[in-house]
Amino acid sequence: MDLSLSKDELAFRDEVRTFFKDNVPETMKQKLREGRHTSKQDLVDWTRILHKKGWAVAHWPKEHGGTGWTPVQQYIFNEELQLAPAQPPLPFGVNMVGPVIYTFGNDAQKAYYLPRIASMEDWWCQGFSEPGSGSDLASLKTTAKKKGDTYIVNGQKTWTTLAQHADWIFCLVRTDPTAKKQSGISFLLIDMKSRGITVRPIVTIDGGREVNEVFFDDVEVPAANLVGEENKGWDYAKFLLGNERTNIARVGMSKERIRRIKELASSVQSGGKPIIEDQKFREKLAMVEIELKALELTQMRVVADESKHGKGKPNPASSILKIKGSDIQQATTELLMDVIGPFAAPFAADEPGSNEISDWTTQIAPGYFNYRKVSIYGGSNEIQRNIIAKAVLGL
Repeated sequence: MDLSLSKDELAFRDEVRTFFKDNVPETMKQKLREGRHTSKQDLVDWTRILHKKGWAVAHWPKEHGGTGWTPVQQYIFNEELQLAPAQPPLPFGVNMVGPVIYTFGNDAQKAYYLPRIASMEDWWCQGFSEPGSGSDLASLKTTAKKKGDTYIVNGQKTWTTLAQHADWIFCLVRTDPTAKKQSGISFLLIDMKSRGITVRPIVTIDGGREVNEVFFDDVEVPAANLVGEENKGWDYAKFLLGNERTNIARVGMSKERIRRIKELASSVQSGGKPIIEDQKFREKLAMVEIELKALELTQMRVVADESKHGKGKPNPASSILKIKGSDIQQATTELLMDVIGPFAAPFAADEPGSNEISDWTTQIAPGYFNYRKVSIYGGSNEIQRNIIAKAVLGL
């Protein structure tokens, strides 16, 4: 298998790289390099720049606004996006519910929702996890009872990322409590402005407010908002999570973070010499770079193999990318902690004399804590190993 890029693919990479260099807002680049959170408006503005170029939903089929790029071109686009660095379009719309709608939805749903996702007219969030139903997602308890031409939804979702901004939420709901737990679940689209929805923030260990609890109290949802068939939602969720796990690898983002690590380690001194000259640090850094190169080659193999998997059938090898990608993302945050050493300790950033290099250190420790989550969301790494054992190794 030849994993090198062709002449045309290299030319495409140069085109994408030049566009990002000229069009990614500098404020976004700076925030991402420093590990800071971007704002809602940052992402809306940037997505609309991509939409004007025709690249906001690049991997979608052409008939739904996509580019018609090959899997390799899509891989190049995502890597260059992360290297820029730039924020990807909101994944809950572009990578998750959008593909579910154009694969399993009806014509009316495609016509209404897909253009609004591409233009960032609607902000989506994901309603999957519940208290006690995270890794064992099929045990979810949120119910949707059919009443005429509506569903009445009651229950709770948790860890709902950016729900405070959302116009819509796509939810897994239990529509048949008597069926086998995976068989009684449906996929429902719910307007976040509906009466009976309450959003309550969860403050994370790094002080962020990116995740929330969402409560549903007798929320009326039109039956027309059901995607696909009733009680087939588990199949659509597996399709969605396969797409999510591939993107979680984030090879380009880890490359950019290693570049940043080397830059900082060359300027910060310990014991009278730059940290980059410390033998143990160099060995640890080299090991992460080797693992990242192996992940990159594995992802390229998955991309090359993508055409073998039919419509609606994600490659189970995406679980491998999810495990190793999250491991490497966590390892790079550990390397950044090694670089700043004692400056990783908590301090008041605005206190005079508290930290003379606080401009670039303040987000490193919070980022380290925040990235403990990547081995959990999208299906925990333990669950991914079970998937690999069954679907890849045939055990």
